[in-house]
Amino acid sequence: MLALVGPVEPLDVVLHDAAGCVLAADVVATADVPLAAVADCDGYALIVGPSGSEDGGRGRHAAALGTTTLPVVADLRPGPDRPQRLVPGQAVRVGQGTPLPPGADAVVPVEATDRGTVSVTVPHSLVPGQHVRAPGHDVRGGAVVLAAGTRLGARQLGLAAAVGRSRLVVHPSPRVVLLAVGDELVEPGARAQTGPGQVYESNRFALEAAVRDAGATPVVVPIVGDDRAALRETVEDQLVRADVVVITGGLSELAHDTVKDVLPLVGDVRVDRVALTPGGRFGLGTLHGTSRDVPVLALPGEPVAATVAFEVFVRPALRTMAGRATIHRPSVPARVSSGWRSPDGLRQFVPATVVGAPGTGYAATVLADPSSPALWDVARADAFVVVPEAEQRVEAGRVLQCLVLDG
Repeated sequence: MLALVGPVEPLDVVLHDAAGCVLAADVVATADVPLAAVADCDGYALIVGPSGSEDGGRGRHAAALGTTTLPVVADLRPGPDRPQRLVPGQAVRVGQGTPLPPGADAVVPVEATDRGTVSVTVPHSLVPGQHVRAPGHDVRGGAVVLAAGTRLGARQLGLAAAVGRSRLVVHPSPRVVLLAVGDELVEPGARAQTGPGQVYESNRFALEAAVRDAGATPVVVPIVGDDRAALRETVEDQLVRADVVVITGGLSELAHDTVKDVLPLVGDVRVDRVALTPGGRFGLGTLHGTSRDVPVLALPGEPVAATVAFEVFVRPALRTMAGRATIHRPSVPARVSSGWRSPDGLRQFVPATVVGAPGTGYAATVLADPSSPALWDVARADAFVVVPEAEQRVEAGRVLQCLVLDG
């Protein structure tokens, strides 16, 4: 599956449409942020360096008290206007984020003063740079502030805006068409099932949430019955909007199941049994659209098998298409609380809950009959215990890798 896919073609989007996407090109700051020195708090800007160490006699009467009194010559606020140069022995009131007047090299927090408006008493022992954000404090001009491959969340978008970017080149979220096939399927919420052979369709709803969690965009298509012409028409109609197609059901070798017959007519698709359980037959290949080929993966219709197949095959592919650096779920070694027989030659995925920590180790509690896990067990699980193909007997206390689903 991974060999069929790559990151979705980059797209130039406005900033608010980039949330959740992965950067396809570096973001470089064109200028320092801030451009000029600014106050890091509300207070009074003044000169305390060598040129301002003397106050011209204005505050000598307060020296014995460890303070200096200076005249307040202006109030400054953020804005495009450049203030006039400050001279030694004067103070200017400033708000946080306000550019300092030329010459000023320190800010005294308002709470450290007497809050004067005509004159202000400030501590005598001040140092240059106090409560000042120097030019380039946040970002240096020319620096790569966001590298290609970065996923764009709140902090990253805020940084992009701070350096003046209104658009970004990203790998957009892949669009995943979800299609369920089968005459036996009915929509949840129907007044009643029409017969004992019919079931509520659940795969599209589970996979829709799983697709979003993987960083992709689901496109849910209504149920398609076991009709070859209808299935082919539906698949061909969806290729114009799909980056990948995921189909559940219709894969058995019985004559009425249609997916195995229709997909090869629309593209290059093979249907095989895969050595995992829960599992069954899978379809994999590409569908031929009018302008491009679209990857397709056909999963078993049984919900537990479809969930396992999504985690093993589909999720890594979607994260690859989204440009994510990490495509696989984390895995931890855990000691199982009970033993069971595992089928020879099949990799087995068993629903479980895992507790523990890296320093103390992990323990896994199996939630189901490993030979036939139920959907309810999968819903309660936060991991799958993975049993290698060659292992036929799992003993209690055995340490196995666990695919972590939550957290």
